[in-house]
Amino acid sequence: MKLFEILLLGVGLAMDSFAVSICKGMSVSKLRIRECLICAVWFGIFHALMPMIGYFVGSEFAGIIHSYGAWIAFGLLTYIGINMIREALEEEDEEDYSGFGFKNMLLLAIATSIDALAIGVTFVAVPVSILPLSELLNTVAACLIIASEIFIIAFVGVIIGNQFGKRYKSGSEVMGGTILIFIGINTLIQTLEESSGAGSSDTIFSLLIPLIGTVLGAAFVYVRKDNLKDHFRIVLAGVSAGIMLSISVWGLIDPAFHFFSSSTSTTFRVFVCFLSGSAVQYLIDSLVPHTHAFSELTEGLRSNLDLSSRLMMAEIIHHVPEGIALGAVYAGYYLQSSWVMNSAAIILSIAIAVQNFPEAMFVAMPLREKGTEVGKAFLMGCISGISVPLMGVITIALAVLLPSLLPYLMAAAGGAMIFNTVEEIPNMAEDDGNDKATFAFIIGFAAVMLLFFLK
Repeated sequence: MKLFEILLLGVGLAMDSFAVSICKGMSVSKLRIRECLICAVWFGIFHALMPMIGYFVGSEFAGIIHSYGAWIAFGLLTYIGINMIREALEEEDEEDYSGFGFKNMLLLAIATSIDALAIGVTFVAVPVSILPLSELLNTVAACLIIASEIFIIAFVGVIIGNQFGKRYKSGSEVMGGTILIFIGINTLIQTLEESSGAGSSDTIFSLLIPLIGTVLGAAFVYVRKDNLKDHFRIVLAGVSAGIMLSISVWGLIDPAFHFFSSSTSTTFRVFVCFLSGSAVQYLIDSLVPHTHAFSELTEGLRSNLDLSSRLMMAEIIHHVPEGIALGAVYAGYYLQSSWVMNSAAIILSIAIAVQNFPEAMFVAMPLREKGTEVGKAFLMGCISGISVPLMGVITIALAVLLPSLLPYLMAAAGGAMIFNTVEEIPNMAEDDGNDKATFAFIIGFAAVMLLFFLK
């Protein structure tokens, strides 16, 4: 293994550390050189130690590392991400550097450097040759090169994250915690796909397509200073509702029926799953404090959350079944399930992205109208769509482990999405605009239906 390959290897290993460093930078209101060095040193040192450990344990432990490394990374990053979100929602004003403490940084350093263990094992099979020295010294040199790259990239990552966090302080820690959880799940799902024989894929990229629609919708606050006109709003709501219903019927419930076609209890199973999904969504809707955009209807348990958080929560719980639906369809595709149409996954991604555009707008625009700073309104709109890819990768991981759950998940997700759709329909019933909303609903429904049947 030559110098150029080692350099490329270092960049590849640095991606998780870079993302985590950005998250750490978001959590600091006044950045000092101390925080940058803490992240850079921790991640750099562990990316030097882990390959050396892998090199010395050799191929004897390669199977153990491959089997459990992803689960360790997933557990640690999820734990830290949840704590980060919890602390952000507590809204404590005092300066707190505990996020850079020994325990926190140790867990993060281990989680982001697990992959480097396996790299050290490969150094046994493919020796490093960058200096006219012994194999051991060449391996040490390679580990130091990788550590230096990680050091620089992590240092820069903290600065980038802090600049973003200062500009969009509200919600940045929530986003940072979500990113950590997402990295952990991404690591796990890649390992599960490999072990299931599905091979490498663009799953994560595809799951991010709906988030593109969310970002574009939230960015609308930079285009318009005034609120959306009622007719325009209900047309967008109508299209969104039509897309949701069409996805539920043709993308989820119909394939579930096809899976159970050989069973005499087909109708009953889908019926039970459908009702169960609706019931769970109703329970979430009843418990989680949230406010519907424009109608300003507040539901859920009593809470001290501000309006921006309640609007954001309304879309997050709205997007949860979408993420489950998307993950189930992608899992069906990668597990080569004959009852899931090959093109269904990408159709679903695009359809949800189109539907997420107005929904993110419905979070950001009301906030802007009520005087919220533009950057915060944009950020809250973006965060509202995070639950789609997050729930998607969780569902894929679950389905890969337990493939028999797929049709049940799809039918339940269909029920939950129809519950959300029906709940939003009254918002389209304007006195002189309901016909426009109805036609928009039909267009959204028909467009997605056409995509599903143009195989």
